[in-house]
Amino acid sequence: MSRRSPFLRALEADDTLPIEREALRLWLDDMERPTRWSLRPLLQLVLGALLHLTWFLKRLPLPQFRAHGLLQRLICWFCRHVVSPEANLLILRHYATESNVINFLIDNGAAGEVEPLALYPRRIEDMLTASFVDHDQELFRAIAELGERGQDSAPRPPEALRWEHWRPLDMTEFTVERRRTQVLDFESAHVLFMCLFCLLLTREEYRDAINGFNLDQSIALRIGRMIGDPTLAELAYNKYPHYLVGPWNLSQRFLMHGFFTEHLYARLETLRREQGLGQKEETA
Repeated sequence: MSRRSPFLRALEADDTLPIEREALRLWLDDMERPTRWSLRPLLQLVLGALLHLTWFLKRLPLPQFRAHGLLQRLICWFCRHVVSPEANLLILRHYATESNVINFLIDNGAAGEVEPLALYPRRIEDMLTASFVDHDQELFRAIAELGERGQDSAPRPPEALRWEHWRPLDMTEFTVERRRTQVLDFESAHVLFMCLFCLLLTREEYRDAINGFNLDQSIALRIGRMIGDPTLAELAYNKYPHYLVGPWNLSQRFLMHGFFTEHLYARLETLRREQGLGQKEETA
């Protein structure tokens, strides 16, 4: 008998939205951590106010500074010693899911013209080089280089889709050393990280990073045209990238961006497997 509440058991059984079972299990396990319901509200209140103060100070006409290396080391230290194993695995998955989604766009919209993403860390230590900052910048680069191709993408049959740079996720490849001190849930960890990001990035880098979530709608529309599925745009909570926003409601927008990439990855991975199965049956 599952120890989850009736609602969470319903979520566990519901397969309406595309999401891999392992990702769902990690999320539900992490969400039941005590810190999510006790510590997170207090952190969000205090650090949310601090974030807005930091945002205001960074917007003043003062000399800008950034410390990418320090940011990476601090985040990786927290992940290694404080953040729950489930949250760490979700963070590592996010690199891979988003890299796969963007590489699918590149393979099917500009193969050979746009350099694919190579951010696929498998351990916390890998994130020191496959950095959080590069994660954002690579997304922006790819979208800029893809240009207007998404406007003319016509639906194509599954057998015509290309998967050259797609790397299916195998959770056995991810390694997270478990420690007794790893008690902080995903959302509480993000509340801690968001102030560091604002402080240790320039104002333009941070503004771009928190507005990059809104490209989810653009990505969903592009891929929806390619595979003939207009419903994908409904998976994007973050929308309208031309309207730039500040750090208000950042935690929820960040989390919904993570769900979006998991949903889109699962939808495309299902399509890839069905295509592969169909090819095997045809060959047989």
